[in-house]
Formats: sequence, structure tokens, C-alpha cells
Amino acid sequence: MGLLSDPYRRRALSRLLLRLNTPLCIISFLAGLGWFLGLAFHPFTLRIYMSENAMGSTMVEEHFVHGERALSYAREFAGHKKKAGGMPVAWLEKTMWNLGLEVHKQSFSRTLPFPDEMRERYMVKGTNVYGILRAPRAASTESLVLSVPCSEGQQNNQAVGLMLALASHFRGQIYWAKDIIFLVNEHDLIGMEAWLEAYHDVNVTEVHSSGMLGRAGAIQAAISLELSSDVITSFDVAVEGLNGQLPNLDLVNLFYSFCQKNGLLCTIQGKLQRTDWDSLPAFVHSLQTMLLMVLKQGSGRPQGDHGLFLRYHIEAITLRGINSFRQYKFDMGMVGTTLEGMFRKLNNLLERLHQSYFFYLLPSLSRFVSIGLYMPAFGFLILILVLKALDLWMKLSRYDVDPDDRLCDGDQGPSPVALEEPKPSLLTLVPPLLICHATGLALYFVPILGQQVATQHFPVSESEAVVLTVIAIYVAGLALPHNTHRVLTGSGSDRGWMTLKLVSLLYLAMQLGCIALINFSLGFLLAVTMVPVAALVQPTGPKYLYAVLLVLVTPAATLLFCIFLYQELIEYPISLLEGWQRFLQAIAEGLLDHHLYGSIVFPFIAIFVYPCWLLLWNVLFWK
Repeated sequence: MGLLSDPYRRRALSRLLLRLNTPLCIISFLAGLGWFLGLAFHPFTLRIYMSENAMGSTMVEEHFVHGERALSYAREFAGHKKKAGGMPVAWLEKTMWNLGLEVHKQSFSRTLPFPDEMRERYMVKGTNVYGILRAPRAASTESLVLSVPCSEGQQNNQAVGLMLALASHFRGQIYWAKDIIFLVNEHDLIGMEAWLEAYHDVNVTEVHSSGMLGRAGAIQAAISLELSSDVITSFDVAVEGLNGQLPNLDLVNLFYSFCQKNGLLCTIQGKLQRTDWDSLPAFVHSLQTMLLMVLKQGSGRPQGDHGLFLRYHIEAITLRGINSFRQYKFDMGMVGTTLEGMFRKLNNLLERLHQSYFFYLLPSLSRFVSIGLYMPAFGFLILILVLKALDLWMKLSRYDVDPDDRLCDGDQGPSPVALEEPKPSLLTLVPPLLICHATGLALYFVPILGQQVATQHFPVSESEAVVLTVIAIYVAGLALPHNTHRVLTGSGSDRGWMTLKLVSLLYLAMQLGCIALINFSLGFLLAVTMVPVAALVQPTGPKYLYAVLLVLVTPAATLLFCIFLYQELIEYPISLLEGWQRFLQAIAEGLLDHHLYGSIVFPFIAIFVYPCWLLLWNVLFWK
């Protein structure tokens, strides 16, 4: 306290921080980036372990031997689906009823905000069919879900067959303490969202449904299954959910444990883990796997039907059967045995999964990075904004007024004339703040509301009109009259832009800090691109270089870069034209995800991040 209360010591401290500000910022950025890259190194990660005692062992004896029956059900389902031209509702109801399940169906409809040209749909109507196996040893207070999406064409027929075979097998067992729901949902995520909303008697996405005629107990866990082949070579697990939510790590560990027990190959992000963990190729492999998870989680898109369960505090994962060119094949019997073991362990739960981690990164299925290990990387990046804000605050406070002393960034100390310049009022910040946030609101509302007007005046479809309107408003924000502050007295001084940049840096730090608590990957991707340039930009110096750097770190440019990076990581590079098409598609899907499922990525970028970026653009062209 004496150091801060003594004016001489305080002045010395401020002079020291001003002189070392730039080196500290550079060191902080390198430390944050290096820390994140080091997370993929094997000794810096933690070995997975089961935290829930009820699932601590895989010592259950599985009895599933109905692999051929699963394939028979799959062939029947495929034939009836082809005959009906969609999901064979009547056949599913009859089959589930013959298996002894309590069968119900749910009709739903949803009008999209604009046509989804990728899937060629606008008005979506469908039916979900589900059967409930009542627990013989409990009072229907808790339940588990096995869901299978009914996809178009020949996709997922084997998954429906395996689900029906498992229902037949489970029906003959007496040890179930939880109800088991066998669900076949139509129209992928839209059908799943309709079912979940009706099951919990809520309506958050304006889906119209017939309601629920039958319910089981509170859902404890869910597994979504996707199989499109009679045999598989490996199982891939998807964990990323809506808005970057992740299931409890114990559920992922349970899947990995049973795969190890039954000798099934299991992957995450489509990549097998390596055994030579101490080599450079193994480190690169783990880094690629972790970066793929960061990119998927940062998108905020659910990577499977399981992603919508997480909103309702239901732990869920999606399992995808992969049939590649590997030598070893596994039939439906082995897959069914693995699922039976997982459900039997979940049946032993006495409470919801809560003892393990909800925030983590996975460089492989056998190792994980906890929140306590990856958050310091983000903290180092945010420290840059704090240091630059402190630097600006000290300059504005005029502690160090000696003109012979050099400030940070090589600037000379304020001259006596500068000390006498009029002090601008806070009114100088009002015009840029209002204009930037009004542009963000226009970016959020106008594309959907103005699509009809755009289609009437231009030869484009509704979806094209929405995407092109987003791009037009985004680019127009750069040309708006941000210099309206100049009509106010004293607004053209250095104090004006320094005050605005101080507010912008603190605003950006608050935004990134808040989103990182919900979706670390999104916060980190924005921080690693925007923070260095935000700290560097100012109206003096190489203005055109700063302008180019600002454009390169805009959220739209970050999205385009992430698309190319993702394609490189999955070893499927694309051309510039294909990248641009995927960029336009990502914008359309971002809007649809927000309006259909409640994704917060698009509104967060439009209403908060983009206006903050415009404030930095305003700082650059202050003079």
C-alpha cells in the first residue's frame, strides 16, 4: 500500500510500466500461444479416469447375440422407408409394439426463417416415433435414451435395426432400474429439438408439435447412434454440443472403457491415438486432434443429435460407426454388446453425472486437458488488453509529464502545449458507440426482415438474399461516418482516441472473458486473432498497415481462415472458390442455427464483437 500511496513511488511505477508495456505484451502473447500449443504434449495432459463410482468398472457380463436380427430389422426398415418415401411410421409403431414397448408418436412442423437450400427445405413436417421400456424395478422416475436419426436415402438403416434388436434384448432382462426410451427422430436436429421441447413441456424455438402422450422419468443420459454399414472398422465419438457445451467427461470415459474391453477401435475427430507419445509426429497428431475439437466447439454447432440434449442438462454423446479400408471388421453383435454394456453401467447411476469435468479439451481419447490447464493460455492473451488499457489510463492521467521521458511504443512525452489542450468530454464517445452498435443491430435484424424486399428487387433466392445482405451490412460498416465526433470541441485531440481505445480494449476484454466461460474455443479463436491488433492499432504511424491488419482479424476473415484450417486438418484441402462457397454456407447455417436451435454465436458476433471491432476501426481513422 505504501508503494501506491507514495506519489514518487507511484510515478516511478507508472514510468516503469509505460516503458516495459510493449515488451510485456509481446511476452504475454508468446506465452499464451506457446501454452496452448504445449497442451497437446503428452506429459502436460492428464490420463482419463472414472470419477463416478457407479461406473468405475466395466465388469458386466453382456449377453447380446442378436446381430443377425439387427441386420434383418435394418433390411425391413430400408424396404418400408423406400416404399413410404420417408420414415415408415406405421411399421415402426407396429414393430415396437410387437417388441413389448409402450409406443407413441409425435407430429411436428417448423417454418424456417429462410429456405435451407443445402437440404432443400423450407416448411419442415415430420413425425417422431418412440417406444418406452418401463423399468420393472423402479417407479419411472429416471430414464435413459437411445436415439437414432432417420436420414434420407440408405443412411442410418443399420442403426435403426440395431436399436430395435437392442430393444428386443433389453425387454427380456429384469435388472433395469431406469426406463429406456428408444427414439427414431425425423429431420435430424429439427425433429430432435421438437421431441425434447415437447418432452420437457417448453417451447423455446417456435416448433409446433402435437405434444407428448407418453413420458418416462427424468432423462439421466442419452446416446445417439449413427450406423450405415453392416460392419464397422471403428467407432467415432462426437462430444461438441450447442454453443460449445460438452457432456460430462465420465460419459466419454465410459465409451472408451468399453471399446477397450471389447477390442473396438475408437476415434475422436476421426483420428486414432498414437502409441509413440514421446515423438514429434505424435505431438503433431495430438495437436491436430485438439485443434479440430477447438474449431468444432468454437462454431457453436451441435455435432450430432446429442448436442441438443446438453441444453436440458442431459449428458449425451453421438457414436458413429465408420467402415473404412482397415483390415479388422466388427459386426452388429460386437457393436450391440458395447452399447449393452454402456447402458447397463448407466443403469447403475444413483444420481446425475456430475463428479467429472464439464470443461475440457481432448487431444486423444486416453488423455484430456482440464479447464485449469487451458485457461492460463487465454489469460495471457487477455493480459495484453489489460496492460494496454493500463498504459492508456496512465497516459490520460498525466502522471508522467516530463517531456524528456519517452513513453511506450517510442512516443515522446507530452509537450507543454499538449498539456494545455482542451479536455474532451465523454460526449465524444457517444457518436461512435451509437453508430457501431446500431450497425451491429442492423446486421442482426435486417437480413431476415428484409429478405422479401431483396428478392423483389434483385434476381436472388431468399437464402442468397439473407447471406448477401449480411455481407453488405458488414462491409458497409467500414464506410459509415464515424468521424461525426469531430464537431465536438476538443474531440480531435489525442485524449479523444486514447479514451475511445481504452473503452474498446476493456469492452473487448469483457466480451472475450464472458464468452470463454461458456465456449472457451470461440473465445480463444477470437482472442488470438483480435487481441494483438487491437493493442497495436492507433491513428498515428503506418495507418494503412494497421488497416490491413484490422481487416485480416475481423470476425469474417477469422471464419474464412478457420474453414481453410479445418480442411487442412482433416487432410482434405480445398480451392479458394470452394472455400468462398463454404464461407457463404457457414454464414447461412449460422443464422439457421440461431433461429432453429438457439445458437448464440451469430448474435454474439453481430451485436457485440463486430461493433467492438468497428470501434477499433474508428480509433484508426480518428484523425
